[in-house]
Amino acid sequence: MDLGELLRQGDRVAVTLVEAAGALVIVEGAGWAAVRFVAEGVRRRGAAVLTPIRLSLGRFLTLGLEFQLAADILRTAFSPSFDQIARLAAVAAIRTALNYFLRREITQEQRQVGEAAPERTT
Repeated sequence: MDLGELLRQGDRVAVTLVEAAGALVIVEGAGWAAVRFVAEGVRRRGAAVLTPIRLSLGRFLTLGLEFQLAADILRTAFSPSFDQIARLAAVAAIRTALNYFLRREITQEQRQVGEAAPERTT
Protein backbone atom coordinates (compact mmCIF):
# COMPACT_ATOMS: atom_id res chain seq x y z
CA MET A 1 0.00 0.00 0.00
CA ASP A 2 1.46 3.32 -1.05
CA LEU A 3 1.26 6.60 0.85
CA GLY A 4 -1.47 8.01 -1.42
CA GLU A 5 -3.76 5.05 -0.79
CA LEU A 6 -3.08 5.25 2.95
CA LEU A 7 -4.03 8.95 2.94
CA ARG A 8 -7.23 8.26 0.99
CA GLN A 9 -8.25 5.56 3.47
CA GLY A 10 -7.42 7.85 6.37
CA ASP A 11 -9.52 10.57 4.75
CA ARG A 12 -12.48 8.23 4.37
CA VAL A 13 -12.19 7.11 8.00
CA ALA A 14 -11.96 10.71 9.24
CA VAL A 15 -14.96 11.80 7.14
CA THR A 16 -17.00 8.82 8.31
CA LEU A 17 -16.18 9.50 11.98
CA VAL A 18 -17.05 13.19 11.74
CA GLU A 19 -20.28 12.45 9.83
CA ALA A 20 -21.20 9.81 12.42
CA ALA A 21 -20.54 12.29 15.23
CA GLY A 22 -22.87 14.81 13.57
CA ALA A 23 -25.58 12.22 13.05
CA LEU A 24 -25.21 11.04 16.64
CA VAL A 25 -25.59 14.58 17.96
CA ILE A 26 -28.75 15.12 15.89
CA VAL A 27 -30.27 11.75 16.88
CA GLU A 28 -29.44 12.34 20.54
CA GLY A 29 -30.98 15.81 20.43
CA ALA A 30 -34.12 14.56 18.70
CA GLY A 31 -34.45 11.72 21.21
CA TRP A 32 -33.91 14.06 24.15
CA ALA A 33 -36.49 16.52 22.78
CA ALA A 34 -39.03 13.74 22.19
CA VAL A 35 -38.63 12.42 25.74
CA ARG A 36 -38.89 15.93 27.22
CA PHE A 37 -41.94 16.67 25.05
CA VAL A 38 -43.71 13.56 26.28
CA ALA A 39 -42.69 14.17 29.90
CA GLU A 40 -43.40 17.90 30.00
CA GLY A 41 -45.42 18.91 26.95
CA VAL A 42 -48.21 16.40 27.33
CA ARG A 43 -48.75 17.17 31.02
CA ARG A 44 -48.59 20.95 30.71
CA ARG A 45 -49.38 22.51 27.38
CA GLY A 46 -48.22 25.90 26.34
CA ALA A 47 -45.35 27.79 24.82
CA ALA A 48 -43.64 28.23 28.18
CA VAL A 49 -43.15 24.46 28.41
CA LEU A 50 -42.29 23.82 24.77
CA THR A 51 -39.91 26.73 24.22
CA PRO A 52 -37.00 25.35 26.30
CA ILE A 53 -37.39 22.00 24.54
CA ARG A 54 -37.26 23.70 21.13
CA LEU A 55 -34.24 25.75 22.18
CA SER A 56 -32.32 22.67 23.23
CA LEU A 57 -33.28 20.80 20.06
CA GLY A 58 -32.14 23.80 18.01
CA ARG A 59 -28.75 23.72 19.75
CA PHE A 60 -28.36 20.01 18.99
CA LEU A 61 -29.31 20.59 15.35
CA THR A 62 -26.85 23.46 15.02
CA LEU A 63 -24.01 21.39 16.46
CA GLY A 64 -24.89 18.40 14.30
CA LEU A 65 -24.92 20.57 11.18
CA GLU A 66 -21.50 21.93 12.11
CA PHE A 67 -20.13 18.38 12.26
CA GLN A 68 -21.70 17.56 8.89
CA LEU A 69 -20.15 20.66 7.33
CA ALA A 70 -16.78 19.71 8.82
CA ALA A 71 -17.07 16.27 7.19
CA ASP A 72 -17.82 17.89 3.82
CA ILE A 73 -14.82 20.17 4.18
CA LEU A 74 -12.60 17.19 5.04
CA ARG A 75 -13.91 15.23 2.06
CA THR A 76 -13.13 18.09 -0.30
CA ALA A 77 -9.77 18.98 1.28
CA PHE A 78 -8.19 15.66 0.34
CA SER A 79 -9.50 15.30 -3.19
CA PRO A 80 -10.57 18.66 -4.56
CA SER A 81 -12.10 18.77 -8.00
CA PHE A 82 -14.12 21.65 -9.39
CA ASP A 83 -17.31 19.58 -9.07
CA GLN A 84 -16.58 18.74 -5.42
CA ILE A 85 -15.70 22.34 -4.60
CA ALA A 86 -18.93 23.55 -6.22
CA ARG A 87 -20.92 20.98 -4.25
CA LEU A 88 -19.16 21.97 -1.04
CA ALA A 89 -19.95 25.62 -1.69
CA ALA A 90 -23.63 24.82 -2.22
CA VAL A 91 -23.83 22.56 0.84
CA ALA A 92 -21.91 25.07 2.95
CA ALA A 93 -24.24 27.88 1.88
CA ILE A 94 -27.33 25.84 2.70
CA ARG A 95 -25.99 24.66 6.06
CA THR A 96 -24.73 28.12 6.95
CA ALA A 97 -28.18 29.55 6.19
CA LEU A 98 -29.81 26.83 8.30
CA ASN A 99 -27.43 27.55 11.17
CA TYR A 100 -28.04 31.28 10.88
CA PHE A 101 -31.81 30.91 11.06
CA LEU A 102 -31.60 28.32 13.86
CA ARG A 103 -29.35 30.60 15.91
CA ARG A 104 -31.59 33.59 15.25
CA GLU A 105 -34.64 31.63 16.36
CA ILE A 106 -32.82 30.35 19.45
CA THR A 107 -31.82 33.90 20.40
CA GLN A 108 -35.34 35.17 19.84
CA GLU A 109 -36.85 32.34 21.90
CA GLN A 110 -34.33 32.93 24.71
CA ARG A 111 -35.34 36.59 24.84
CA GLN A 112 -39.01 35.63 25.00
CA VAL A 113 -38.38 33.12 27.78
CA GLY A 114 -36.34 35.73 29.69
CA GLU A 115 -39.12 38.30 29.34
CA ALA A 116 -41.78 35.82 30.43
CA ALA A 117 -39.86 34.63 33.50
CA PRO A 118 -41.14 36.19 36.71
CA GLU A 119 -38.70 38.39 38.55
CA ARG A 120 -37.31 36.86 41.70
CA THR A 121 -36.83 38.80 44.86
CA THR A 122 -34.33 37.76 47.48
